[in-house]
Amino acid sequence: MTGQVRTVDGRVAGRRGQATRQKLLDCLSEMLSSSPYRDVKVIDVARKAGTSPATFYQYFPDVEGAVLEIAEEMAKDGAGLTELVSGRSWVGKAARQASEELVEGFLDFWRRHDAILRVVDLGAAEGDKRFYKIRMRILGSVTGSLTDAVKELQAKGRVDKDVNPAAMAGALVTMLASVASHQKGFQTWGVKQAELRPNLAVLVHLGITGKKPAK
Repeated sequence: MTGQVRTVDGRVAGRRGQATRQKLLDCLSEMLSSSPYRDVKVIDVARKAGTSPATFYQYFPDVEGAVLEIAEEMAKDGAGLTELVSGRSWVGKAARQASEELVEGFLDFWRRHDAILRVVDLGAAEGDKRFYKIRMRILGSVTGSLTDAVKELQAKGRVDKDVNPAAMAGALVTMLASVASHQKGFQTWGVKQAELRPNLAVLVHLGITGKKPAK
């Protein structure tokens, strides 16, 4: 953890305080992986971290406040998703590789942050603007890069002018997010991860280039 970390009342936390605060966040993250968000209580997080509820309240106003801290850190990691698209070539075999790497990176990111993303999705669906903004930050970075990719292909005459770049990019990213959050569900349909990813890459390639991937 870098920079100044403050307690709820505005005091700067020392090294031990920062370590305690981070331990509380780590324990909360672990609990979100195995328990419904609404069932997680301050006393349970504090007990798991080996401290007291009073200590928890020194750093966070409530469980939701701590969850938002975790979500913000996750969103910073999500900003790196744009690197999967930005500056990539979407022509020929390079486009196929770009599609595959975007799908791989996107699904892997979702798997790493599955627990907190489920909470973010829940909060956003319930109309909580704080969670909605975090979700849009994650998806927006990829959407912007894909929009630019479609515009560039249009400028070169490789994509039909009737295609709306932002609409296409937004639809593809929303599809990726939906599939990523439903990865386990595909197994109930008899679809293995090794089968899901290449087929998803085909859809991304078709959406961006308007063509099937080159073999």
